[in-house]
Amino acid sequence: MKKTLISTLLLSLFAQPAFAGTGQANTSAIVMFLLFIAGTMVITWWAARKTQTTSDFYTAGGGITGFQNGLAIAGDYISAASFLGIAGLVYVSGFYGIIYAIGFLFGWPVVMFLIAERLRNLGRFNFADVTAFRLGQTQMRILASSASLLIIALYLIAQMVGAGKLIVLLFGIEYKFSVVIIGVLMMIYVFFGGMTATTWVQIIKAVLMLTGGTLLAGLVLYQFGFNADTMLAEAVRVHPNGVEIMAPGTAVSEHPLNALSLGIALAFGTAGLPHILMRFFTVSSAQEARKSVIWASSFIGYFYLLTFIIGFGAIALLVRHPEYFTTAADGSFNMLTDLIGGTNMAAVHLSNAVGGSLLLGFLAAVTFATIVAVVAGLALAGAAAIAHDLYANVIARGRSTEAQEMRISKISILVLGVLAILLGIVFEHQNVAFMVGLAFAIAASANFPVLVLSVSWRGCTTRGATIGGFVGLLFATVWVVLSKTVWVDVFGNVDPITPFPNPGIFSIPLAFLSIWFFSITDKGANAQNERDAFDALTVRSQTGIGRSGATEH
Repeated sequence: MKKTLISTLLLSLFAQPAFAGTGQANTSAIVMFLLFIAGTMVITWWAARKTQTTSDFYTAGGGITGFQNGLAIAGDYISAASFLGIAGLVYVSGFYGIIYAIGFLFGWPVVMFLIAERLRNLGRFNFADVTAFRLGQTQMRILASSASLLIIALYLIAQMVGAGKLIVLLFGIEYKFSVVIIGVLMMIYVFFGGMTATTWVQIIKAVLMLTGGTLLAGLVLYQFGFNADTMLAEAVRVHPNGVEIMAPGTAVSEHPLNALSLGIALAFGTAGLPHILMRFFTVSSAQEARKSVIWASSFIGYFYLLTFIIGFGAIALLVRHPEYFTTAADGSFNMLTDLIGGTNMAAVHLSNAVGGSLLLGFLAAVTFATIVAVVAGLALAGAAAIAHDLYANVIARGRSTEAQEMRISKISILVLGVLAILLGIVFEHQNVAFMVGLAFAIAASANFPVLVLSVSWRGCTTRGATIGGFVGLLFATVWVVLSKTVWVDVFGNVDPITPFPNPGIFSIPLAFLSIWFFSITDKGANAQNERDAFDALTVRSQTGIGRSGATEH
């Protein structure tokens, strides 16, 4: 397969099908969509009354439990691309699609064992607080905010375009107006309710997504007497590729280096995504942070297991429903090329086939809720980067008041909302599938190496972290731009300059090597002081002693 994982997954957001292609979805989808909006507006009104300080706004005052935060993280991480895209991949290629779900899931042990507890003990609002604990405030804040804002912008574009397309399909309204709806909803949630409202929107979305996925998978298994072997045997029988769908697939064997590079970026990129890392500051202790990761891993792993059932169920069941395919004059069709709306609509058509228009409408509304929750989390992380990192610690150099920082945060939310709307409109007809892949690559190549080495290696200095972080960021960006994904597919050139699209196998080691080299050769006046401060960092990162409001010792 020539498409990268991210390209394939994000096609689910840009497929041309109308839900009306089934002829039944719109009414129930609209009703459930409006119920979701009404419920979340009530939550925002409640959260606004509790949001008075920067701690409330950025981290919900640290009052979220580990279980609640695990659900919210799952809500932040499980996207429409995960649901529609992975199910579509399984529908086309069988077991091959599950490899990608495993790649997304693999990042969570990295988060749990390397950074979750230390993040909570060292930082206040975001991961830049951690990297700046013993290193230069200005340099670390600029590096962290540069990488974070670029990651957030890339994510926002993909999510806004996808959300706009979904609203067009649900309501049949103009694309530009649908993008404005998403942007306005996001601004309301975050501007008034801050992290508290964002967290509960994500929790509701996660519960709805898990419920919908469970119901759909259960109805699929019901068709086969709850016997997975029977379902898989039927899928092998009807699929054009037969028993080959139970093998890993040719994409891994034909492009092993690209597959390995992508896997590395997915594994370590999760530990560098600013909107994910920010969630670990919403809990009361390092113990709750660890619980968050355990719960999040459980929910995410369970959800990806559901996509396995849904994908194979779609293979086995949809061939019984010619109405979901574009058929020839004799009534024949190809299940891989003739599915209405493309193969990424396999889960949508399957929901109508086994649950009728009500289930279809529910899943359509949940898919929209997914994108709103992700956009809200991204906007809040962006506001923290602008107001907390750049304004409070770089421009004002720690002399700003809490009221001033809150004001800048809310202005940032409005600016990011308007920017997201404009970018969503500008990129409507562009292939933006590469953007999430690039976001993971930057997170893995810039944020992750700096974060890990700053808290685990005594020798790390400000010069090494700054140079190494920017080397990883620039190398990953340039590599992707020169690859087929952008250089050929977007810019229209004949041949790519880089051999494959995913830079992680080179950019991540290069970032680590650069941090190491420029740190050990750092003879600056502050270098030794930064190394000496490692002992204090280690004690606090392991115990929480010294953290403002710490409850763990």
